[in-house]
Amino acid sequence: MSPGSSSPEGERPPGRDRQAGRSRRASRKPARSAPEQEAPVPGAAPRRRGGLTPKRVLVIGAVTVVLVGGGAYTAHTAIQNASAPAAETLSLEEFARAFGGDPFAPDPEADALKAQAAQALREDELKREREGRKPLSHIKIVKVAPGGGGFDPQQLPPGTANPTGNKAIGKQMVEERGWGGEWGCLEKLWMKESGWNERAMNRSSGAYGIPQSLPGHKMASAGADWQTNPATQIKWGLDYIKGRYGSPCGAWAHSQAKGWY
Repeated sequence: MSPGSSSPEGERPPGRDRQAGRSRRASRKPARSAPEQEAPVPGAAPRRRGGLTPKRVLVIGAVTVVLVGGGAYTAHTAIQNASAPAAETLSLEEFARAFGGDPFAPDPEADALKAQAAQALREDELKREREGRKPLSHIKIVKVAPGGGGFDPQQLPPGTANPTGNKAIGKQMVEERGWGGEWGCLEKLWMKESGWNERAMNRSSGAYGIPQSLPGHKMASAGADWQTNPATQIKWGLDYIKGRYGSPCGAWAHSQAKGWY
């Protein structure tokens, strides 16, 4: 057959049959979609599977701040609580709310008891003089400190009081208040009242301690250890004298005139 002549009907060139077969096989296979890919963000680091992404880094950082910061705050709070000063003694206002009244204000009931005790002491002294007997001391040294005002009676420690040492404490505290010139008045006042013994109790009225507080638990405004600590009792006594009489000599003058202060 010469070039350019047409093929007989029903005959196709071999090349065309092979191309058609490949087309039919390709049409039977499902088309595979190309994997979707996120558009790259300009300036962002390439994403790695299983690695630390920026989001994971932020989450881990936030958790670390909470844990470490919370621990640091807890430790700081504990240190502050440990270094905080101990609770102080009651103020006058707190004492008044707790025990009902200013411990230094005039107390008609207590004053009446003091006057009665002084009268009973004078009568006993006169009677004993007539009978030729030695006067009985108006105080007794107790082994159990009185309670009251929310305090239980307290067994006093073994041993005896130290009036000489208590006087030394009193003299120092008087001088610190600027009352050094009135030391003699205070020394005589509390020698008469209690013999400077922190365990002294009035036989008639029940007044207690070096300054003979009535009732004894009024001295709690100066410290919770009022039952046993002479310094606490002296502090309260000086505050009482200042509030009621102005100075130790004022209190001593009242005691000389009335028999009590």
